[in-house]
Amino acid sequence: MARTTPGVTRERILDAAVRLFAEQGYDATSVVDVQVACGLKAGSGALYKHFPSKRALLEAAVGRNLETMARRTQEVVAHVPDDPREALGLMADAVWGVIDADRDLVRIMLREFTAFPELFEQMWQGVAAGLYSECTRWITVQRDRGVLAAADPEATATVLVSSLTYYPLLAILIGHTPGDLGPDRFRAAWIDHAARTLAIPAPE
Repeated sequence: MARTTPGVTRERILDAAVRLFAEQGYDATSVVDVQVACGLKAGSGALYKHFPSKRALLEAAVGRNLETMARRTQEVVAHVPDDPREALGLMADAVWGVIDADRDLVRIMLREFTAFPELFEQMWQGVAAGLYSECTRWITVQRDRGVLAAADPEATATVLVSSLTYYPLLAILIGHTPGDLGPDRFRAAWIDHAARTLAIPAPE
């Protein structure tokens, strides 16, 4: 009976599958491709000890993404600085960090979402439940404290987070950023724009 290569774990199999799905496409990637990529013997069926099917690999990747997003969102929430401009900078870094951590999975979902609408919906709801809702909550709290102004915190949060996500998503889709701006310039301009939108006083 074929034995798995020592040290191969479920996470390594999952990482290899996501990388291959992103590079070659889901349909063009076989279970054998994934096994070989992570050191398992082709045709051994060892992958099935961890995942019952190729689709299960993608489902597990989405589940891992949602868990990571929830954890990182809570980590950010726990360390939001009092200074609103610093908080906006942390927000920008958090949104980009979530996307950058799973670039390959994001690429797969953007390219093949019509084939897996329910998985795409899970990721979308994860974003809505995490990033958008936490941004809305922060704006509402700061507004009630008199730190900033926002007539509609939910809509304002949606616009701010959407503009942040557009930057890395465009880079993933076409290899260009909006206006071909570097991340530092975009981030600085976004913080300045967000601060003006929220009527946050300029730093002294």
